[in-house]
Amino acid sequence: MRDGSGAWEKEYLSKGAVWGGAVHHLPALPQGSRVLELGCGNGKTLSAMIGRNWNVTAIDFSFSAVAMSRMNDTQQKAEICVADARSLPFAHGRFDAVFAIHILSHLKKTDRTRAVKEAVRVLKNGGILYFSGFSTEDFRSGKGSAVEEGTVKRGYGICTHYFTEPEAHELFSNLTLETITTKRWYMRVRGQDFPRAEVHAVFIK
Repeated sequence: MRDGSGAWEKEYLSKGAVWGGAVHHLPALPQGSRVLELGCGNGKTLSAMIGRNWNVTAIDFSFSAVAMSRMNDTQQKAEICVADARSLPFAHGRFDAVFAIHILSHLKKTDRTRAVKEAVRVLKNGGILYFSGFSTEDFRSGKGSAVEEGTVKRGYGICTHYFTEPEAHELFSNLTLETITTKRWYMRVRGQDFPRAEVHAVFIK
């Protein structure tokens, strides 16, 4: 899944809940929809999904992340397991929707391609894939040790890739693009504003 499970184990063990803040961009899906979240992390998005009347499955290849996500699912409404997005343990066409929220940003190019292929495989015909990834307009883009074009390594060795809209579209070229936008905002740190940006897209199989 994300580049280097050991690196992510260190990240979660040292920082605990890495991802925080509210989730504002969950779509309106029919009740009972079978939904898969790739790379659930410490459960930020999963916590919001659990409040919907969906059948939720969430995976992460970090044991620490899965443990934290399970703690957030106090009523055990979701199926949460350790698994690799590059080789999903699910049948073809099982899910009505797949969420890839920032997970592909933490994979190198070859692994991004493998993960996308798997996501498309487990998505049913007519199903929806929701993508979110860091944008090249984000202030952190290019900061760190270069790994590949558009990809840097920081912290415990975690890779982060920054997308353009055309690149995100091309990554899912075997799906039909419904919408693609770049969300922009500012983050204030010590009195200074820094530009943040994410590419959001919706694709149909």
